[in-house]
Amino acid sequence: MGVRPSRVRRLRVRRAIGNVALAGVLLAVGMAYLAVQKTVTLVVEGRPEAVRTMSASVGELLDARGIVLGSGDLVVPPPATPLVDGMMVLVDRGFLGTSAAPPTVDVGVWVMEGMREPRSVLPALRVENGFSAGGPVGSPDVVTVRAVVMGKDHVVLTNATTVRELLSAMGIEPDRDDRVLPSPGAHLGVGSTVRYVRVERRVREVDVPIPHTTFTTYTDDLRPGAVRLLRAGVDGLMRERYRVKTVNGEIVSRTLLSRTVVREAVAAKRLVGRESTVHGTQVGEASWYSFAPGDGLTAAHPWLPFGTVVTVTNLANGKSVRVVINDRGPFGGRVIDLSDEAFARIAPLGQGVCQVRLTW
Repeated sequence: MGVRPSRVRRLRVRRAIGNVALAGVLLAVGMAYLAVQKTVTLVVEGRPEAVRTMSASVGELLDARGIVLGSGDLVVPPPATPLVDGMMVLVDRGFLGTSAAPPTVDVGVWVMEGMREPRSVLPALRVENGFSAGGPVGSPDVVTVRAVVMGKDHVVLTNATTVRELLSAMGIEPDRDDRVLPSPGAHLGVGSTVRYVRVERRVREVDVPIPHTTFTTYTDDLRPGAVRLLRAGVDGLMRERYRVKTVNGEIVSRTLLSRTVVREAVAAKRLVGRESTVHGTQVGEASWYSFAPGDGLTAAHPWLPFGTVVTVTNLANGKSVRVVINDRGPFGGRVIDLSDEAFARIAPLGQGVCQVRLTW
């Protein structure tokens, strides 16, 4: 037969159960408190302080610490940013004037140009967490970076962590031809220098005029020296295609890809009253070539009969040379091609071309 517990024993049991329940409640409350409590480093005017807080955002932390912000104060990260354990919060009094301010809400990566670095950043970089695990407490979110974009210097304040993020925030998306130093994946630090060089390769077309020539026929039907225009000359057109490379908008190289005659030149025709024994004349450009057939004073002409003796006069200096036509050409602008020996009689070979009058 069991022994019925006494009233004193029942009270002791109830008290022990109550103590266990209370301890469980206190433990749960303590665990919940530890779960929401955070340790952050608050740096005000370069003075770091380890703070344990239950604030949910940067703004709540500042309110709890009695820090009232003025219109020129800088807070990094912005007040609306959620607070997490190990975060560093920077407050710099009077950092901003009446110019642009950092975002007041957490908008991601941002860049501001022409602003100095907050005074609290550099001391914060040297702060080590002597209040918790012995490592750095978070890291600064804002750095000053020198960005050299297309040859122009920009000193910017940014919360970007990599070169790619910085360029993207500046509206720059490099392609495979552009040059970026350091590489887009490199991390930014205080005083980093980023260089962006825009390189473009394009094909461009240029229209080049082909000057027309003039064919003259002498006649006895007109008084000596009189001129009658039979057909007006029309300049032709040639299209040249180039591969052009530009660096920061400046052309650094140009390679000819092709030439295409878009419109043939139409030679002018005229009648001139005969003054002498001259049978024909023509005005235009003359050049020279070293592979002329035969030796001596020879030339190539598109249509004069072989063996025709032509007097070539340089209109710039009045020098003349007599040549014999023994080849065909040129085609596409010039009126005659002289042997190198003949051209040297009326102009330096290095000149390449000269304006001449042909008579025969």
